[in-house]
Amino acid sequence: MPEVDLDFPRAWVEFVNPADADEVMRCDLTWLTSSWTCIFGGGCAGIYRTAPDVGCCTLGAHFADEDDEQRVAAYVDRLDATLWQLRPDGEVTADDWIEKDEDGDRKTKVAVVDGQQACVFHNRPGFAGGTGCALHLLALREGLEPLQTKPDVCWQLPIRRTFRDVERPDGTTYLEVTIGEYDRRGWGPGGHDLDWYCSGNTEAHVSPEPVFLTNAAELTELMGRAAYDELVRHCEAHLRSRSMLALHPADPH
Repeated sequence: MPEVDLDFPRAWVEFVNPADADEVMRCDLTWLTSSWTCIFGGGCAGIYRTAPDVGCCTLGAHFADEDDEQRVAAYVDRLDATLWQLRPDGEVTADDWIEKDEDGDRKTKVAVVDGQQACVFHNRPGFAGGTGCALHLLALREGLEPLQTKPDVCWQLPIRRTFRDVERPDGTTYLEVTIGEYDRRGWGPGGHDLDWYCSGNTEAHVSPEPVFLTNAAELTELMGRAAYDELVRHCEAHLRSRSMLALHPADPH
């Protein structure tokens, strides 16, 4: 089925972060209680029809900052040829997996295999170690959360966290932290050129559990434990009142 429209009624909640009185969490209950789930390898068409087997890994991953890059580098050193299909022979250097884009920003390299471009860590179908992200597979093998081993943008997608400084009428200020859906617009103008995208696609809204539970580890990392626990309370209340509040149009109804 086609993707749903980008604009539709949403239910939001705002609450003060229990761990930081100067921070207000603004959370999209419609998205966080939706039935979206990653369907990579189970129906994902890929963001470009020319590379249906590589999901959203076609362009490589930009690093959020130096800390993000250094954290990933530590896990790259633990990848062997049984987990990483495109691992070069011998000692792996940064030049083997990092490149700069046209603006000089650092990102994971892309490689072309059988005519399909993807991140250098993406194992192609048929690889004995498993299809998909080698860093994700490393996490599974070592009993870690994939958010520990992968670039920030990879484990956060399609959850989007943004920040805004807000001044109240009385002159006081707070930091607004928004947790919402990383839809096509999150990719910038180029997002509208993607051939397929999952967050608003009915094919990906098939989970028996809502996003706030299936992505608990990611949300806890993004918000902190105290704020996540408060989010759970609001999400559960939203689920009890779904007949009266905005539902995600891609969810089965």
